[in-house]
Formats: sequence, C-alpha cells, structure tokens
Amino acid sequence: MAARGSLTDRIDAEIDAAFQRVEQLKTQNVEEFQGRQQRLEKLDGILEELREVWRPRLEALAKKFGERVNVKPEIEPGRRSAKFKFKSELASIDLRFAVAPDSDVRNVVFTYDLDVLPILMKFDSHDTIEFPLDSIDKTALGKWFDDRIIEFVKTYLSLHETQYYLKGHLVEAPIAKVQFPKYAAGATCEHRGKTLYFIDEATLKEFQQKNK
Repeated sequence: MAARGSLTDRIDAEIDAAFQRVEQLKTQNVEEFQGRQQRLEKLDGILEELREVWRPRLEALAKKFGERVNVKPEIEPGRRSAKFKFKSELASIDLRFAVAPDSDVRNVVFTYDLDVLPILMKFDSHDTIEFPLDSIDKTALGKWFDDRIIEFVKTYLSLHETQYYLKGHLVEAPIAKVQFPKYAAGATCEHRGKTLYFIDEATLKEFQQKNK
C-alpha cells in the first residue's frame, strides 16, 4: 500500500507540475503580448516624430524629378511606406522606402528597394538600416536616407546616359511601353509575322491574354 500511495502521489505531483507550467506559460504569453502591444503603440509615436527626418527628403526627391514622378511620397501609420514610380522611355522604375518593426517590436528596420526592368546595368537594389526602438539615431537615419536617394539619382542618370549609345538599337515593349536593347528582353513572341520583345514573362502573358 505504501508503494502504491507513493506512486499515486508522484503521479499527482507530475500532473500538478504540468498544470503549473501551463499556467505560467499562459501568464508569460499574456505579458509578452501586452508588452508587444505597448511597444507597438510607442512605435507609432516614434515614427510620427521621425516624419521630420524622411518627409522633407522624399518631397525634395519628388520635386526635383517633377513630372517624372507619378506617385507622391506617402507614409501612413498602417502602411509605413513611400512609393515612387518614374516615367522613362528605357525602363520601368519603382522606388520604395519602408519602415517596420522586427517580430518582437524591439528594433525598427528601414528598407530601401529599387526595381528597374529591364536590368541593363549593375546597381544597388536593396539596403536596410536598423535601430533599437528606444535609441533611434536621427542623424544616422537622415544620412542613410540622403545616401540612398543620391544612389538612386546616380542609378537613374546612369541608366539614361546609355540612351545615347543605344540609339537605333532599341525595341519597345508593347505592354510596358519602355525601350531597351533586344539582348535585354526577358521574353519574346511572334505576333502577326513580327517578333515582339518584352521586359519579362509577366508582361508577355498580359499581352497574350489581351490578344487571344
């Protein structure tokens, strides 16, 4: 009997310990969730203050490029991104700045992404800078934005300098309405006895759907 009682006591102890661990985990999860929500609320306030860093810079970029910019910089609390689409006879050019917290909302990550189709040269298409939520360096962030904007301007200008060398050797994509060298085509197709050139497979498929 003593052995049986000892065994049942041990079983009960293990069950009680398991329930305690579950309760502790639930409490921990609730605390972590509440902490994360508090940091998200704090992040909104911090980003509102940081608008003074990026907004004038993005507005300066939009103003300098004038009619080339189709989308004005917009940074909304929910989206936290600014997108630009630039008109060009040579390429489809999309520039995007964005900011988002890491999964635990302890760090803030700013990203730069540049898409150019077709790709005719090497360029920096992506970059990031990260700060702890509680210690964002405005000076460093401003310099990062300045450097990324200048890098974009250099890329844009270099792309269009090639137009003088490529003149007479360009084809125009039917869907994207941009010009590029034949060798840079992402896809081709025969249409009414003529070879058509596309910047990528997606625009080829779009053309084929419209011309079934």
